[in-house]
This record gives sequence, structure tokens and C-alpha cells, in this order.
Amino acid sequence: MKHLFIYIFCFIIVPAEAQKNVPVIFTIHVNDTLQQMRNIGASACWYGEEVGNWPEPDRRRMAELLFSRKFDKSGRPKGIGLSAFRFNIGAGTAEQGDSSGIRNPARRVECFLSPDGTYHWNKQQGYTWLLQQAKHYGVENLIAFVNSPPVQFTKNGLGYKTEKDYSSNLRDDRYTDYADFLAEVAAHFDKEHLHFNYISPVNEPQWDWSNKPGEATQEGSAWTNAEIYKVVKALSVALSTKQLTTRILVTEAGTLEYLYNAGGKAGKQVQAFFNSASPMYIGNLPNTTPYVEGHGYFTETGDTRMTQVRNNLRDTLAAYGHNLEFWQSEYCMLGDGFKDGTKGGRSAMDCALFLAKVINTDITEGNASAWHYWNSFEPGPADSNTRYYLVALNPKRSSDTARRYTITKNAWALGHYSLFVRPGMYRVKTTRNDSTSNIAAEQQIMISAFTNRQSGGVVVNMINYTTHDTTAALALQGNKLPLMLTGRYVTTYKEQDNLAPYPINSRPVNGVFTVSLPARSVSSFIFSRAK
Repeated sequence: MKHLFIYIFCFIIVPAEAQKNVPVIFTIHVNDTLQQMRNIGASACWYGEEVGNWPEPDRRRMAELLFSRKFDKSGRPKGIGLSAFRFNIGAGTAEQGDSSGIRNPARRVECFLSPDGTYHWNKQQGYTWLLQQAKHYGVENLIAFVNSPPVQFTKNGLGYKTEKDYSSNLRDDRYTDYADFLAEVAAHFDKEHLHFNYISPVNEPQWDWSNKPGEATQEGSAWTNAEIYKVVKALSVALSTKQLTTRILVTEAGTLEYLYNAGGKAGKQVQAFFNSASPMYIGNLPNTTPYVEGHGYFTETGDTRMTQVRNNLRDTLAAYGHNLEFWQSEYCMLGDGFKDGTKGGRSAMDCALFLAKVINTDITEGNASAWHYWNSFEPGPADSNTRYYLVALNPKRSSDTARRYTITKNAWALGHYSLFVRPGMYRVKTTRNDSTSNIAAEQQIMISAFTNRQSGGVVVNMINYTTHDTTAALALQGNKLPLMLTGRYVTTYKEQDNLAPYPINSRPVNGVFTVSLPARSVSSFIFSRAK
């Protein structure tokens, strides 16, 4: 009996000890599809005029970085392959110069419409050049957005508010004029073969955007829900009159909570615009979309809050229509959530990892079908706290390309999604064989997976948020034909590890692939049908 007890004790304890080195098995349910992915992109708002007018080699490399989907001879990607590009239609503060009241000249933007009512399409040449390059590289979605109506249409003749009342700066008698202006811009770019798939007439309407002249930082206007409804109705008519197919993005909320909960004059926007019983319902207007746009700022302080906000938004959308989709249309590390509980500065790789975590959470917890970064490029450091941009512009503006700008780790982290998760692909369900919750996983291993129904291929993106190398097991379940691991791309803190092709070194054992995940890294695994 004594020997039997020892045998049973060993049988129980030893395997448990051995399990410490057994990787977690992540199952990819290939046939269990969730949201369809629409696009992944970025904005080029401020500094676009400057970058678009750089010397030819420099600006072409910037365009290649943002838009190219090609790989060099060594297998490294030449760019991050954005599938959406956001173009800022200016309000005319650049023509006002210092009298605009906006301190930084780079944040003043020209307007295609002059106060005398004539259009001048030679304005915003730098921005337009970038738009042309996006089209050249095959970017699928061109999106126009507006921070302020043209200054000649505003109540105070400026591109921002001077009165803190959280209402629009657009004059009451200029709604039709503003809508006609946007439609005319869309029609012009159509003629230039630069079709805007979407246009967003308001931006972050919950912020008051009020400043004293000389203290303003950018163009901007608040809007109430009633004012948004009024301008969307006018724009719907203007686009229809010109027989344009550009569709309207309505909300563009300053934070995600304003979409479903937060109060104020522009709160609960899902209920206001997408509830068929609401007097401001926009679903029956021509050229509108079921896409609910919001910005992820200030909702990512702590993993629990980040997850809960996105779950709440997901559930609210489901309550008001099965066809409503969440678009995360603007995010950078504006708040301090990216510090993730630590004190002091953050390295470029720390920022990139946090960015990847936000993208993963938006897609897997919020069911985001589109994701856009802000901003493509801005002046700043390239090695620490790269919180606002994908590319750091050198303040010295040297003519030497290497000193003119530096590509940050943020760009490559975003590239794991923009380059490999293409429009039309579907996210698929993933499960794991341990008891780790979704929230706990945000400090450990995060995963998202996507399938291409046409090719049968699968993309798996994984984030190792820990400080140690680890392994994981991937089991692809439900695929009709065998899938082989044909590509592996990794971004780490190392200078050369920027979406770098890594050796595969993995063959399936009973249909399970064991993969290695370097410490503090983002990895993409590309599975293709076996030939």
C-alpha cells in the first residue's frame, strides 16, 4: 500500500512539474469567422505640406514606407502597406498667416475655396502629392476629414472656437455652403482619379476647441449631435446631387465612451444616430455608412479599463443593429496610458508594444473592423517616448535623408497589421488551453488571427509582452486543406528587427506548430495552403 501511494504521488506531481515548460496551445478556429476587416491606415495631417514638398528621393522613400507592400531581395518589407490614408481638408488658416491665431505655422492649413468664392486646386500641394502616392501604391481606401469648416463660413472668421459653449463654429446660414464645399472637393478629386471612399465632416465634436487668438494649437470645432445631424443631412443631399459615391463617416468621437455613454451635447452618439427610433437617425440617408467612428484616446489606462470600454462599445453596437461596425479612426499615445504603470521614460520598443496591445484589444475586444493611427510623421525623438507618430522628423531638417527623418518602432508594430491583414479578410476565433483571462493576457501573450477566404491563407499576429523568450503552440482547426507555415516576421528592440524575416524552424506535429516568441516582441506568422 505504501508503494502504491508513492507511485500515485509521483504520477501526479512529476507531470505537473514538467508542464511548466509545456507551451500554451492557441487554437485558431479557421471556420469560425468574426468581423470582416475593412482597412488599417494612418493620417498625414500636420507636416504633410512640408513632407510632400521634400526633395524627390526623401519624399518618395516616405511614401514607399507608408504605402508599399513589396519586399526587397532579402525578404524585408519595403513599407508597412497601409490600406487607408486620411487626408485633411484645410480651413484656410495658412492663408491667414499669423492672424489665424494658430501658433505653429505647420498646423495652419490652406483651403481650396477662397473667400471670394473661387476654387484654387493648387492649394495643399504637399498633402495632395502624398494622396497621389497612396493611390499609386494601391491604397484601397482614401478618406477625407475636416477639423474646421472654411474660415469664411465660421462664426468668428477663425479656424477654431473662441467661445467655450461646445457648439459648432459654423454659421447657421452656412450649412448648405459647407456641404457643397465638401462635395465640390470630392468631385474635383474624383476627376483627378483620387476618389475619396469616405468623408468625415466633423472631428472630435465633444472638445470645445476654444482658445484665445494667438494661443490656438490647430484648426478645430465643437459640434452638438443636432448640428452633426444637420450637416450630415446637407452633405448627403450635396453628394447625391453631384451623383458622387463618396460615403459619409458621421461620428469621429473624441473618445470611445462618447459613442455609447458619456454625456454632453455630443454624447451617446450610437443611440442618437444609429437607433431607428431616434429623430436624428441617419441610417435612411443616402451616402451614409453603418461605420461608427471613435478615437481611442484616454481609454487605455490599465488593461481592465481598456478591455471594458471596448466590450461596452461592442455590446452597444450589437444592441442597435447587427450591421453596425466599430472603426477606431484615430489613436496615438496622447494620454499616459502607454506608460503602463511604470515611472519615467519609455523606450521606442515599449511604445511600439503598447501600440500593438491597443490594436489587438480594439480588434479582439471591440471587434474593430478598421484601425487608423495618428500621426504618420511629426518632429520628435526616435529612440524614446515616440508616442505621437510613426516617423520622427528631425527638427534640424537636414538635407541628408538619414537625418531628415527616422522610422520608429511604432511604424513596424503597426505594419504587422497593415501589411498582412488586408481589406476583406476576416478575423477568426482563437482559444487557449490555459485559464488566463483576456485581461491577464494583456501582460503576457496576446493573439489575433485572420483568414483570407479566397486564398485559404491565415495570418496570426502575436505579442509577447513579457521580458523573457517563450514558445507557444498553434493548432489550426477547421481548415479544409493542409496549411503550412510559410512566413515569420518579427519586430523586437534590436535595430535590425523591423518586421524582419525570421527562420521558420517549425513543422507541424499532429497538426500543431510550435513557435518561438522573443521577449518584448511582435510576431506575424503566415500560413498558406500546402501545394
